[in-house]
Amino acid sequence: MSSDDGWRGSVVLVLGSATGGTGGHVLSLARGLVAAGCKVVVCGPAANDEHYGFSTAGVEYAPVEIPADPGPQDSGAVRALRRAIAGRDADVIHAHGLRAAFVAALARTGVPLVVTWHNAVLAKGLRGQAGALVERIVVRNAALTLGASEDLVERAIAVGARNARLGPVAAPTMRPPKRTRQAVRAEFRVKPTTPLILSVGRLHPQKNYDMLVDAAARWRELDPAPVIVVAGAGPSYMSLAQRASRTHAPFHLLGHRGDVPDLLLGADLAVVTSDWEARQLFAQEALRAGVPLVTTAVGGLPGLVGDAAVLIPPRDLDALDHAVREILSDSDLRADLAARGPAQAAGWPGETDVVNAVRAAYAEVSAS
Repeated sequence: MSSDDGWRGSVVLVLGSATGGTGGHVLSLARGLVAAGCKVVVCGPAANDEHYGFSTAGVEYAPVEIPADPGPQDSGAVRALRRAIAGRDADVIHAHGLRAAFVAALARTGVPLVVTWHNAVLAKGLRGQAGALVERIVVRNAALTLGASEDLVERAIAVGARNARLGPVAAPTMRPPKRTRQAVRAEFRVKPTTPLILSVGRLHPQKNYDMLVDAAARWRELDPAPVIVVAGAGPSYMSLAQRASRTHAPFHLLGHRGDVPDLLLGADLAVVTSDWEARQLFAQEALRAGVPLVTTAVGGLPGLVGDAAVLIPPRDLDALDHAVREILSDSDLRADLAARGPAQAAGWPGETDVVNAVRAAYAEVSAS
């Protein structure tokens, strides 16, 4: 199917509070659908439009404040979503993430609901039980459930999804770096022989940056000792800064950055320490940029990176320590990984592939 063929209906994309790859995916999808001749409106918190620039990208955005956690305030979000959808003659509602999908399911608009699962429920105890209830409500109201990774598809089926399959998610095309490698490294006062290790992601317990701080403390004994920088914002900022200070780790929090291509150009190694990921955006960016990658073997990451990265067990500090030391000490291994990354990335679906697959899914549910 080319962009000139297929479904050209009206779709409402629903997004909860987002700061990472999910919002970027929805922006990419919305732009692609508009370019293909579809009528699109995105509903979600006003902060999303400010962060991702839906409106400035030519995509209609209707503010609907979907709370980060379920509760009585969801009733207001449900009413707001109904108002945003009313009169639009939508053919499909496509909710991204369980929070957005839960609110869309409660809205009961009568419009076919497609849901994309981008994240797993990792909480235990009462929060985990509440999360499982939300999962069941969502899948039983969805005409089609798409999972960003195979384990999410399996989970959706396990909790009652009647129609579930893998949904392709593409990393938005990165812009070229604006600075030289030397200029990037000069920002961090890194000498040419000093390794610069980079990670990018939300500062959240799921990312397990605690382990990266502890590994960085061990790497102080290396000569030269690497410098570790993490780009991202989130609730774990203070605890990570305190941990780095306490352990005297050469670990630096950069806050939110809009220059990831530049940071990758300056980096010698990329690291992902997450407890779970679907198709982590930074892992994709690192491989596309040809930066050697060490990542935990969780969620959809093994299938995503194949043999183009070094995979380690989650929460295994010794494995992380060993992998990084091995790569930093072996120039042939670094060169091999740098070549494997772009080759692996060439087989991933592109943004046009994702838009066409989603349009086909919309045609399927709107015709049933």
